[in-house]
Amino acid sequence: MPQRTILCQLILCAIFSVSIVNIFTKASSPSFFRNSKSSALQHDQELICPKSQLAEEVLVVLRTGATESLEKVPVHFRTTLRCVPHFVVFSDMDEDIEGHAVHDVLGGVSEKIKKEHEDFKMYNHLQKQGRTGLKSQQVINAMSGSHKGDYLQTDKEGWKLDKWKFLPMVDRALDTKPDAKWYIFIEADTYLGWNNLLEHLGNFDSSKPYYIGKHLYINNIEFGYGGAGFALSNPAMRKVSEHRSAHVNEYEEFTKTHWVGDCALGKVLEDVKIPLHRSFPHFQGDAPATLDPAITKIDRDLWCYPTITYHHVSPAEIEELWEFEQDWYKRHDVLLRHRDVFMELVHPKIGASVAAWDNMSADKEYNAHDHSTAENEFERNAWKSFGHCRALCDDRDDCLQFSFDVGTCSISNKFRLGYAKPKERIRSGWMLDRVDELFKGLEGRCGIRDWFAPQESKNSQSKMRRRRSV
Repeated sequence: MPQRTILCQLILCAIFSVSIVNIFTKASSPSFFRNSKSSALQHDQELICPKSQLAEEVLVVLRTGATESLEKVPVHFRTTLRCVPHFVVFSDMDEDIEGHAVHDVLGGVSEKIKKEHEDFKMYNHLQKQGRTGLKSQQVINAMSGSHKGDYLQTDKEGWKLDKWKFLPMVDRALDTKPDAKWYIFIEADTYLGWNNLLEHLGNFDSSKPYYIGKHLYINNIEFGYGGAGFALSNPAMRKVSEHRSAHVNEYEEFTKTHWVGDCALGKVLEDVKIPLHRSFPHFQGDAPATLDPAITKIDRDLWCYPTITYHHVSPAEIEELWEFEQDWYKRHDVLLRHRDVFMELVHPKIGASVAAWDNMSADKEYNAHDHSTAENEFERNAWKSFGHCRALCDDRDDCLQFSFDVGTCSISNKFRLGYAKPKERIRSGWMLDRVDELFKGLEGRCGIRDWFAPQESKNSQSKMRRRRSV
């Protein structure tokens, strides 16, 4: 018995020691990206969802393609779509992903186009052989920037095929939920803030034809950028569907000659006299990692306003944003704004020196070949070391950040977080006092308006901010 007791004590000590080691190992390891698979948020009893009747009257449409769907779609089932009662996934091939049906939406394109047009070469392959022989799209599972090409877009063949999905997916969405008041269209690399979306839509009269999104132009056609997400009211959807069905050949010819399908949809909406309601800065075309928080368009400061979507986000970013949003609404009963994302999610990641990180400083670059054009000692020496690069940035009053990579110093007077480069020697730094001053100045420009919306509805979602734990 004594020997057995001693043996049990030794085993317990060993288990305790391993646990302590694991705790300290986890605590000492830098973590820029949390893995929500092991998060407590995965338990349904802790899920925070909006308490809003409007939620039952919205259909979310996620558009994807076979070369990316297996890598990019699953994260949405455990994050952005968890609180959404009604959603559908459209692609270029029928399949099942983690128990969810994915529907081929290109059945709505005329047979002649599908058989003869070169854009449908991959589609016809998919129908006969599935993914066999096709390369899947690589997905970078970390913060990744869209400006330097590190976030890989849909492959060339998939991109050409994708533009044909926009018009037929209107019909398929109507078939899926004909009684929906609103239809929300996002992509596989779009993060959707469900709570804020419902708040925003609550300010519109859904009985009117509305087209809501972040505006872009191609050849004088204004349209809602698909990557940022856009919304159509039921009356708008029906007008598009009816008009397109009467002019199918015309709009397929238009799609042939344009490189993005969201522009083709914008053309139909223009023809039926439904203008785009510009919802920047709520709908965004980039991720927090690549956004400049001081950006201003049409006199709208991004910083001050509630956020609905981010685009060019990797699966890891989507998980991180989801966990952050869930935590936010556990602690607050106020709208989540871009400033909250920057102050509480982005700002803690910056520092005076962050190794293996590219903060996308690109205003000016200095290297060993710049001696002849250098104007002072700081510029002549900037390429020598991280310290010299920092000194150059410090010498310039408008410099906010810098990066150093094997003999090259880059500086910038704009703020960006950037993304991890775990296998590279690049190191980044921020002038922390100047960043804080920038953020403070942005806060000072904020007013009291929440939404860029007509505020027509008497039952605005702003009156329905009470939430429930499921």
